[in-house]
Amino acid sequence: MALETPRRALRQAARELRHRVASSAGTSTATGTSTGPDTGTGTTTGTDPADLSAELERLRARLTKAEAKVARNKDQLAQMRARFRAALDLADADRLHDDLERTIAQVRTENLTFLRPAYLRDLAQVVLDLERDRVPGTIVEAGTALGGSAIVLAAAKSTARSMKVYDVFGRIPEPGERDGADVHKRYQRIASGEATGVGGDTYYGYRDDLYSEVTDSFARHGVGVDGHNVELVKGLFEDTIDLDEPVAMAHLDGDWYDSTMVCLQRLAPLLVPGGRIVLDDYYQWSGCRRAVDDYFAGRDEFEPQWRAKLHVVRR
Repeated sequence: MALETPRRALRQAARELRHRVASSAGTSTATGTSTGPDTGTGTTTGTDPADLSAELERLRARLTKAEAKVARNKDQLAQMRARFRAALDLADADRLHDDLERTIAQVRTENLTFLRPAYLRDLAQVVLDLERDRVPGTIVEAGTALGGSAIVLAAAKSTARSMKVYDVFGRIPEPGERDGADVHKRYQRIASGEATGVGGDTYYGYRDDLYSEVTDSFARHGVGVDGHNVELVKGLFEDTIDLDEPVAMAHLDGDWYDSTMVCLQRLAPLLVPGGRIVLDDYYQWSGCRRAVDDYFAGRDEFEPQWRAKLHVVRR
């Protein structure tokens, strides 16, 4: 997904220059021959270490500039792809059976999710397809906020299929050094108390007892956790996601690099053939995007599907 050619070319040029600087310095020391401009006291070779070092610094500056351009192009490409796929998916999205459509409408009316109906239908359809094809494994949502999308997933699955919902059920953890400026800017807004929730409601991270709210919402929408084989797990992903069973589908909404990477490291190896991971934030937050790119690099057993949300399918 990255544009590697400018980086490879400039790095190769930088390596060659460093080699020339080292070789030139060694030759000058061994022979006493001047490698600088012709002053009448030595032989000019045209490989003055000072000149080569200056050229190397210019190449380093060009490399930095090229890498920044690659990053910008990558972000723009992801955004364009997301807009294109979203337009197609919104146009092609089929309505589901009445009970699921009613659930989607209700969680939207109650401001329980940031996701639009077409995205919720897409998630529900993934689960319906798993049930139809009898793909084994549990369903996971990591990062549930107010529980809207998890409620839709639970309504689409059979009661026999287990589902685990992981969240801190409070304020999300601080991003790290591998997250971009966009992520840190967003977190500062959250930390300052200025974030707003869906439809102008109180932001979910500021709620006093989010766990109880989400539990009540599941029950209110007919998929109570006790009777519908759903478990809400409170805590950081790194402390709570510890499965040793097959996973049929994982909906990841971890926002930042570290949280997304933990989810991928612990859930992707458990994904069954035909199972999939849906990445909610790949097109939105740089940290999530970088974690996904880093994890799946060289893992050919996984196939990306560029939809309104990025899907990754186990071959």
